[in-house]
Amino acid sequence: MRIIFMGTPDFSLAALAQLYAAYDIIAVYTQPSKPAGRGQSERPSPVQVFAEKYNLPVCSPKSLKSAAVQAEFSAWNADVAVVAAYGMLLPSAILDAPRLGCINIHASLLPRWRGPAPIQRAIMEGDSITGITTMQMDAGLDTGEMLLTQSVPINAGTIAGELHDRLADISAALILETLEGLASGALLATPQPLDGVTYAAKVEKIEAHINFDRSSVDVLRHIHGLSPFPGAWFAHQGRRIKVLRAELISTDGSVGMVLDDHLTIACAEGSIRALKVQRPGKAPIDASAFLRGYALPKGTQVA
Repeated sequence: MRIIFMGTPDFSLAALAQLYAAYDIIAVYTQPSKPAGRGQSERPSPVQVFAEKYNLPVCSPKSLKSAAVQAEFSAWNADVAVVAAYGMLLPSAILDAPRLGCINIHASLLPRWRGPAPIQRAIMEGDSITGITTMQMDAGLDTGEMLLTQSVPINAGTIAGELHDRLADISAALILETLEGLASGALLATPQPLDGVTYAAKVEKIEAHINFDRSSVDVLRHIHGLSPFPGAWFAHQGRRIKVLRAELISTDGSVGMVLDDHLTIACAEGSIRALKVQRPGKAPIDASAFLRGYALPKGTQVA
């Protein structure tokens, strides 16, 4: 099977590696290199780094809308295109070019959490389950017919970074099963349910500020849904302290006040205890180690 792979971030790598081991990857499409780091030098995407390591042809068009780009895509004569967090909408000319169409790997149980941030939104909204869906792409945003799904539980200790990695690994196995079923004709697509549609909007930086006026359950979900990136934070003396992992504590107190010497902070209902934190420009560390070098004693007010 001749496969075009389309992806950009780390999430795409597990599926790409599995497909590379099992099939003929004839081309890899990824977003163009972007400025990154302090020097703002051009940095290729993780997918491009992988493709170049294994001498796979790389295409990085800024848009898929031009006739020339669409003609080049069609000229690959692919059987199927596999799309995993590519980051661009695919025009009809791209969707229709491969013999078996374009198959998307999406990190939710559709139709819940269509859109760019399904992993974060599932945790932030308190979902008890999420998963991976493979789907036959159409012109809509994650609206195509579903092929296979696999679910994963979410609990109070689940953070977005760990869930991201687990779902990426699941996607690698599920896309192989999907392609085998399509190739044999045994796998049939089914329409998404009309009920239960939600949209996973992109996470904006302004959302990262922790609002302790909410319940401790909501604050914990907020912290874990944004960990490790962009990282939920509170302010103290003009510094932003990110909280990357926390736990629920039943103690009540004045909202935003540190209640003990273990970085327990009161919420509108209950409290959260920070377990892993990060200062600006520093690496993440356990809260106990953080407190040995940064004073946040009982009675301190944070915002």
